[in-house]
Amino acid sequence: MTKVARMYHERGIRQADIATSLNISQAKVSRLLKRAETVGIIRTTVTVAPGVHAELEERLEQRFGIAEAVVVDVDPDADEHETIGALGAGAAAYLEATLSGNDRIGVSSWSQTLLAMTEHMRPFTTGGATEVVQLLGGVGSPEVQSHSHRLLGDLARILGADPVYVQAPGVVASSAIRDSLLGDPSMQEVARHWRDLTMAVMGIGSIEPSDILAVSGNAFATSDRERLIADGAVGDICHRIFRADGTAITGAVDDRIIAIPVEDLRRIPRRIGIAGGKRKREAIRGAVSGGWVNALVTDLQTAEELAGPAEAN
Repeated sequence: MTKVARMYHERGIRQADIATSLNISQAKVSRLLKRAETVGIIRTTVTVAPGVHAELEERLEQRFGIAEAVVVDVDPDADEHETIGALGAGAAAYLEATLSGNDRIGVSSWSQTLLAMTEHMRPFTTGGATEVVQLLGGVGSPEVQSHSHRLLGDLARILGADPVYVQAPGVVASSAIRDSLLGDPSMQEVARHWRDLTMAVMGIGSIEPSDILAVSGNAFATSDRERLIADGAVGDICHRIFRADGTAITGAVDDRIIAIPVEDLRRIPRRIGIAGGKRKREAIRGAVSGGWVNALVTDLQTAEELAGPAEAN
């Protein structure tokens, strides 16, 4: 067993060549290698590369019941802009490694982190997805509407996918206006795409809007935010608001949103949330606690706070 193990693992000799050299069958070589593992002659050791936090990722997955966590090593002293850039790079690498080529991907419209992710991605030589669909109204003020369209258009181009835009604002003045817009044939077609998605890639927002969202015309009014905070709101995904425990806040504000319905969002098999930084930690906790996302890309400090202390051996 030791001889076969050394030949195979240390010298890199193929099993068929080992069998010939030792005048035994290849099946016996395979059995000897398995037996060598059983008795401890062969032991497997995984060496974790610097900057990789596999154990912390596993703790996050177990604590919140999510399918996958990706922890990005961000400098503790990084400002928000630097954190967004690092998360974007980490999310780009994760997405490039896990796309099947047949995915139909939904994307939140006003996320700075998702735009950073797109900027770090390289064009796929073969198709990375079949279509990329906005999950939230992408029409806003002329000064920043290019952000929303650039995010979707660039990602679709990189993946070799068809872009599907939501030609409406994310927030409107009344539920009657929302119902009228959702009844339009073009929005009915978008809704059909929403129901067929296999993946969603989304930013996780805090109640206080980002700079881009604040000037887009798609942020909640101050009076709306005050009412939502009084109701326990900590964050949103595609303008669907939730509390710290992940429960959704419905009512007057939610009735004015043009975005993928919550039930359609939750039916998407892979729901990837990308967010980090101290300002968003409660929002991230709510998103994973409530099942809004089942995969998370976040920074090291946020991951450590969410996962809590490691159990002693």
